[in-house]
Amino acid sequence: MLGQMMTAPLLISSLIDHAARYHGDTHIHSVNTGGGEETVSWRSVSRNAKRLASALAALGLEPQTRCGTIAWNNRRHLEIYFGVSGGGYVCHTINPRLFPEQLVYIINHARDEVLFIDSTFVPLVASIRDQLVTLKHIVLLETDARAAQETLPEVIAYDDLIGQGDPEYAWPQFDELTASSLCYTSGTTGNPKGVLFSHRSTVLHSFACNLADSIGFSAMDVVLPVVPMFHVNAWGSPYACAMVGARLVLPGPGLDGPSLVELIDRHQVTIALGVPTIWLGLLGEAVKAGSTLPSLEKTVVGGSACPPSMIEAFRERHGVETIHAWGMTEMSPIGTVNQPLAKHLDLELDALHRLRENQGRPPWGVELAVADDQGRFLPHDGKTQGELLVRGHFILDAYFRSTREETLQDGWFNTGDVATLDADGYLTIRDRSKDIIKSGGEWISSVELENIAIAHPDLADAAVIGVQHPKWDERPVLVAVSAGTIPPSIGKVLEIYDGKIAKWQIPDTVVFTEALPRNATGKVLKRDLRDTFQNILMQ
Repeated sequence: MLGQMMTAPLLISSLIDHAARYHGDTHIHSVNTGGGEETVSWRSVSRNAKRLASALAALGLEPQTRCGTIAWNNRRHLEIYFGVSGGGYVCHTINPRLFPEQLVYIINHARDEVLFIDSTFVPLVASIRDQLVTLKHIVLLETDARAAQETLPEVIAYDDLIGQGDPEYAWPQFDELTASSLCYTSGTTGNPKGVLFSHRSTVLHSFACNLADSIGFSAMDVVLPVVPMFHVNAWGSPYACAMVGARLVLPGPGLDGPSLVELIDRHQVTIALGVPTIWLGLLGEAVKAGSTLPSLEKTVVGGSACPPSMIEAFRERHGVETIHAWGMTEMSPIGTVNQPLAKHLDLELDALHRLRENQGRPPWGVELAVADDQGRFLPHDGKTQGELLVRGHFILDAYFRSTREETLQDGWFNTGDVATLDADGYLTIRDRSKDIIKSGGEWISSVELENIAIAHPDLADAAVIGVQHPKWDERPVLVAVSAGTIPPSIGKVLEIYDGKIAKWQIPDTVVFTEALPRNATGKVLKRDLRDTFQNILMQ
């Protein structure tokens, strides 16, 4: 017997309809790429998204046509999120920090026919335009396209395009399993791989984000997504915020500390999301500016491990709760969020603070497991580490233009992380499987060593790699960026490990470099560091 309840497909258009209907006057503050700032509303975003969808239909686009974006966090990009997917097309957000060869590959692999770009990226697109074999239309998000037309004659202005559209356009209805958006991950070997999200998975992921035990956006919040909208859809925050009608502050291209402190204080931001390197800059600037960030209640930190010293700085200096989260493009991306359980309220304060340092536990919709290299499941005892496996309602089934058999392992996705799980589901990422260090038959976590090192006042940045050793197979080496013009002594740096880890795990030496190499999403390229320093202990 079937239940007798109304049903409707879970579509992204329902999110923007809800925001417009019940939170239509809620403000969205947008920093424009060309300068200045504007304030719009969820109602105006909805109307422009409908104009865009109907204008794309008038261009003759077939359903499921991929429409690429290379743009910052601004209101036009937000309208594209809803207009493209709501109209039945696929919104393909593209990371401009990729190498040009990679950009050409993913645009051609996706078979994008439309490309929306900010003026910042006109030279980049012009340099590869003749290699983009399926591209038919280029849309500039600034109001005046004349300057861009000098290098890209086909460019049309976004406002001109949607000016031909219908603000009363009726969203099409279709299967909720229809593809809605596409992101490529650079965290794999070889060419980037596409992750094709569905309307259903996106709406369910939005529910998961809005749980009180997760990030917990609400209509009371002012949300600043510093994480770019080209990085896993800004961690799903535009969709989740539309679902609850939260106010948004979109920072545009200015992701530096002074710009972010000013935005947070002026717009009274309550929740901000970003990667650790962003927050290092913000914390430093807040001190310089004399700001206590009084409105800020929560920061959500993901993308890489959050150093405990950063959590402490937010807590002790600003009274801000830092929510440590973990996920992947392949997971939409939320996999775990560090929120305590009722039983943890009785913990001593120091113990509660230590609990908040791991990656947290999964929300509804995500299941985690750890397995050995034979695929056998391991106990969730908080100690036994293995390969981290995931499955759930918003986790990929297969990479774009690949097969399920090529992607999954007995129905599970192997994240490539080495981790432990405890009985409550709390996850601790020990390392990437390719980065964990095996010394004398024992495992050493580079992540743990990095978290300790980054708290050193004389270091601006740090990474730990395993390098060859004549006796122990591998040994850890700390690669550091000095905070001053004169690097501290090796001995002074290594003192920070005293009493925090076993002596045999302390790095053998420290090497200084001007900057750490990073990929397009800000992760340190440890393979490059290993290539450079592999033989440093063999001499």
